[in-house]
Amino acid sequence: MSAINQTSQTDTRTTDDIVASADATAARLKAVRDAIGTVIFGQEDVVEKSLVTVLAGGHALLVGVPGLAKTKLVDTMGVVLGLDARRIQFTPDLMPSDILGAEVLEEAPGGGRSFRFIRGPIFSQLLMADEINRASPRTQSALLQAMQEHHVTVAGVRHDMPRPFHVLATQNPLEQEGTYPLPEAQLDRFLMQVDVGYPDIESERRMLFETTGDSDAAVQRVMDADELMAAQRLVRRMPVGESVVEAILSLVRAARPGEGDAEVDARIAWGPGPRASQALMLTVRARALVQGRLAPSIDDVVALARPVLQHRMAITFAARADGVDVGSVIDRFIEQLG
Repeated sequence: MSAINQTSQTDTRTTDDIVASADATAARLKAVRDAIGTVIFGQEDVVEKSLVTVLAGGHALLVGVPGLAKTKLVDTMGVVLGLDARRIQFTPDLMPSDILGAEVLEEAPGGGRSFRFIRGPIFSQLLMADEINRASPRTQSALLQAMQEHHVTVAGVRHDMPRPFHVLATQNPLEQEGTYPLPEAQLDRFLMQVDVGYPDIESERRMLFETTGDSDAAVQRVMDADELMAAQRLVRRMPVGESVVEAILSLVRAARPGEGDAEVDARIAWGPGPRASQALMLTVRARALVQGRLAPSIDDVVALARPVLQHRMAITFAARADGVDVGSVIDRFIEQLG
């Protein structure tokens, strides 16, 4: 058999493996969404974006007013995905050791003393950082290392995070008194910023009946950590068409000063870096898999443009004075894709 024929057969087997794995994973993910939907009402888009974030191997910042089930969503995802989920309520007096852990001096059984590291709540597979902007910059930076490097350093010793490791942080967009705005470097570590809105009337009607009775709906585990990591590896193997790649590049580069037309450039203070392109490349694949498709399309780029870009760029003061916001600028770029 010639080398060309061997290569052709290998490529065919690889493609068949990806297709079979994608079909099986898509079915599991549908079951995951259905299970989450039994307790989370009217937030289908938020659920989808949160799953996309986890499948892409990243972290998400959930922004919304109190009472929109952000905490319940993270807790439910932990159960359904079979992950060790924990929650940290961030406050101004929270210290890095409160989330990372600390070394304690203990008496050894045979005499003498030794230090033992007691792990903090950050050592989980799915961490909810509730009201993250209430923590001091020192505590935020401790979380930043874990998010980016998947390990922390305490007393000069490296401690690896469990696998998988994902942070779903929440932020209240209304109350800013006594808060510490997240620095741009930490915002860039979040794969997506997911805006959490109010549910529609039918979902809220259902919520009234199903959450005020004498029993609460219980969810069951659908996947486990190993299955989730296999799905994450599958996302990175999914093919991406050249038209989608060009759409990602044109969208991200247009959001940088000096790359677009003069009118738009005058409104942008600073734009997204290459990490935004990488985020779109991963999330469009993950979204396609969540929706049961084998390859992403330009529609996926359009759907994820705002959550991927809005926290990675800023507009000028003059633009804000004119009533322009980041979302409207991104919408302008999306129109250019068509």
